[in-house]
Amino acid sequence: MDDEQRGARRDAGELPALEERSDAWLVGRARELLAVIQVSPVAERVRLTEEVDRLLAEAQHRGEPRMVAQLLRSAVAVRVVVHELADSAEPLLDELLAHTRRHGLVVLQADAHALRGRRLLLAGAEDAALSEAAVALAMLDEDITPDVLLGGRNWDMIMAATLMDIGTVLTQLGVYEVADQVMSRANKCIRASAGPHLISVHLINRARLLIGWGLRLERIGEDERAAERFATAAAIAVAVEAPFRESLFPRDAGQAAADQNPIIGAALALAQPSGAHIGRLQRLSAGMRYPRELVIVAVALARCLEHEGREEEAVDVLGEARSLMYDEAAEPTLRLCLIREYARLSGPSGGERTTGALEHYATELEAQLWDMRESRIATLNTRREHERLSRMHGAIARQALQDPLTGLPNRRALDERLATLAGSPNNHPLAIALVDLDGFKGVNDRMSHAEGDDVLRVVASTLRDALRGSDMVARYGGDEFIVLLPGAPLPAAAAALRRALTAVAGLPHDLSHGVTLSIGVVSLRPQETAVRALARADAAMYQAKRGGGNDIVAVHGLDGSDDGDESGAASGKTAENTAEDSTAPTGDPAWVLPETT
Repeated sequence: MDDEQRGARRDAGELPALEERSDAWLVGRARELLAVIQVSPVAERVRLTEEVDRLLAEAQHRGEPRMVAQLLRSAVAVRVVVHELADSAEPLLDELLAHTRRHGLVVLQADAHALRGRRLLLAGAEDAALSEAAVALAMLDEDITPDVLLGGRNWDMIMAATLMDIGTVLTQLGVYEVADQVMSRANKCIRASAGPHLISVHLINRARLLIGWGLRLERIGEDERAAERFATAAAIAVAVEAPFRESLFPRDAGQAAADQNPIIGAALALAQPSGAHIGRLQRLSAGMRYPRELVIVAVALARCLEHEGREEEAVDVLGEARSLMYDEAAEPTLRLCLIREYARLSGPSGGERTTGALEHYATELEAQLWDMRESRIATLNTRREHERLSRMHGAIARQALQDPLTGLPNRRALDERLATLAGSPNNHPLAIALVDLDGFKGVNDRMSHAEGDDVLRVVASTLRDALRGSDMVARYGGDEFIVLLPGAPLPAAAAALRRALTAVAGLPHDLSHGVTLSIGVVSLRPQETAVRALARADAAMYQAKRGGGNDIVAVHGLDGSDDGDESGAASGKTAENTAEDSTAPTGDPAWVLPETT
């Protein structure tokens, strides 16, 4: 549409088409529709939901990720509050989760999990709903940086709406203490930036939470604490009047909020039951659309009727509500409160009615206890599966760092451990030894590689057992091993390695097939790289091997930290060999250790 056509439409008084509306208008209109849908008849809800879908289609056409996410959230939310449309929420929930994940919109992704929890509650899947709420809370527990592209006020509103959605799920599950904490957190966001509509929604949700909490406390005999919750809910009912008059809810400007909203009207009645509330509650009960409203208003009305001595009418009100809630999957905690109230008011002289009420209450209690058992079993299985996965992960991690033949740490594990030890002054002096098997190639050539593998396993085990628990023995490759000895001066390290050398030389021939060890050991120098230290140890090992093997050569550093010569005598050898890596004795080229970079 060109500018001339748009101008002609404006002159004719027509409203702008969606494509002419701003991004902010699309988001705001979706919020308004959500408010209207909650108090509209079913046929009207379907029509308004279709309008939300058109707003979403326009947002998707424009493609701005944050706007699309907010419109997706609205399209899901209108379906979650409309029982008849709840099934159609699933594909949109999947899309919302994928979209928010892809674009890193963590808060809206958490809201998607909360909305899925509300959807699951409609189907009676309490345990799954609790899991979704837990995921959402865990996401918001992270250190989330506000999205500057959303703007400060919009960011606070999105965060508040997400927290309220989580709080609603927890309230419906009867987890009132945690729901209260979540609602308090939402209140901080609302105080900072919210307009009258979000303030109204928050106050109504909080009053509803306190009423459910109070009714639950009465079931365990905590009447005083219950009265405190009812009194706070009544105070909220008074406070909501001003923002409610400016909210997006369809309302009559000439009537108080308590005359138009079932939760607010019931909050005042439960705090101070009296005949003054009866007419209001009766009018409100005629237009209720949600189970939570049905239960709360029925209990409030029954208590006001009881206060006026009209117990039979009170029982009738509760009985009718009980029959309407009989097949309702949602709100199990509130439903049980309703059944308990019905049994209480039926009285001891109610005959079959009392018996039936008590039997129903007992049956519901047993069902809830059974559900608790099922929940505990589910928790047990979840934790069991978590432990299984943790152990599997640990096993996989160990395999990644373990040599499959000898069971020793592999080269990757060695590199990690060496870097850790070298980087901590508490582990110095740090001795590093390279161990090579003498005569191993002959075992493979004369016998078989299977026999050779057995020899490697025996030598690895013997080497490991001869050293301290804090020392690390790793397979370096082939028939070479590396030993790390943290906190060991070179003389002590060489003495420990000599014990290992002797132990291997003393193995029964049918186990070792005559294999012995050649060992080169060095002490890590200040600022020296691990690669350079291993190269020096390798050169020292070859010096031991050139002397006939079954020997140790220790290389002293230039820093004077290791004093004296260290011998390599083992298995009957008496010659002492001391290798200096700085200068070689004159006339003996066998002592020269090559410089390695």
